[in-house]
Amino acid sequence: MADTGATPDASAPATGADRSAKGGGKAVRTAVPEGKLSPKDRRKRIADRVLAEGQVSIEDLVQELGVSQMTVHRDLDSLEHQGWLRKVRGGATAAPNALFESNARWRGNEQVAAKEAICAAALAIAEPGQAVIIDDSSTALPLARSLASRGAYTVITNSLQVINELAEEPDIRVIALGGEYHAAFNAFLGMSTADIARSFRADVAFLSTSAVDNGHCYHQAQENVLVKRALMAAARRRVLLVDHSKFGRQALYELAPLADFDLVISDERLPQEERDALQSLGVRYELAAEGAHRA
Repeated sequence: MADTGATPDASAPATGADRSAKGGGKAVRTAVPEGKLSPKDRRKRIADRVLAEGQVSIEDLVQELGVSQMTVHRDLDSLEHQGWLRKVRGGATAAPNALFESNARWRGNEQVAAKEAICAAALAIAEPGQAVIIDDSSTALPLARSLASRGAYTVITNSLQVINELAEEPDIRVIALGGEYHAAFNAFLGMSTADIARSFRADVAFLSTSAVDNGHCYHQAQENVLVKRALMAAARRRVLLVDHSKFGRQALYELAPLADFDLVISDERLPQEERDALQSLGVRYELAAEGAHRA
C-alpha cells in the first residue's frame, strides 16, 4: 500500500546534521535505518532539507533515509502535490511558494524562543483599553495569548487561531475579520477581508512578514499582502514583529518599506550588519532578549 501523505509535521525538527553548514561545505548526514521514520516524519525531513538547500537528489535521500527509490519518489510526489517542492530529473527543488512560507502549524514551531521574546517586548506597547490589530502571523500569536492577563482590549484580527485563543476571554472583545478562509495560513484573506479591515481604526497594529531585504519587507502570498496593507492603514501606530531569520530573505511581493512602521522589534540574534542597515535607514528598532520577562 502506498504511504499516505500528510503535511510535514514539526514534531520531528531537523537537527544540525540535517542541514547544510552555513558558510561552509556540506553537512555530514547519518543514514536512518529502514522503518525508523514514519512517512510523515520522513517527508518533514525531506522538506526541511529542500528548504534549507534549495535542491536535493534522490540518490542522497535514498542513502540518508535508508528507503527505496520508489519510496522517495512517492514522498516527493506527495510533497510536490502539497506545494513544498518541484520534482526534477534525479531529484527535487524548492517550490517558489514554499521557500519562506510554510503552513501555519510548521511556521508556529519555527524560532519559538525568538518570537516569544519579541512578543514580550511588544506587550509593553499594548496598553489596556486599546483597540489592537493582530495579523495572522505565527510571530504575533504569543502576543495574543498574553493580552488576557494584562486587562481589557479590543482585538481585531483575521487569524482564526487568534480568534479561537481569545474567544472565551471575558476581558477581550474580539472583532473577527471574515472573508475567504485560507487553510495554509489558518486565516481569512483576500479582497473582502481587506475591505472589512479598512472600516476600522485601531490604536496599534502588530504584524509580521516573510522576508526583509534592502529596507523593505516582503511576503510570498499576494492575498496576505493585500490584507496586511489594509491592517496597516487601519492603525494609528504600526509595529513590525520579525525575528532575525527573516532578514536577508526574499519573497515575491513587497509589503511595505520598513520606514512605514513606527517600530521594528526583532531579537538579539539579529546580525550586526542588519542592525547597521536599520540605523542607516532611520528605522526605529528594538531587540528583545530571549528569556527576558516583562511586567
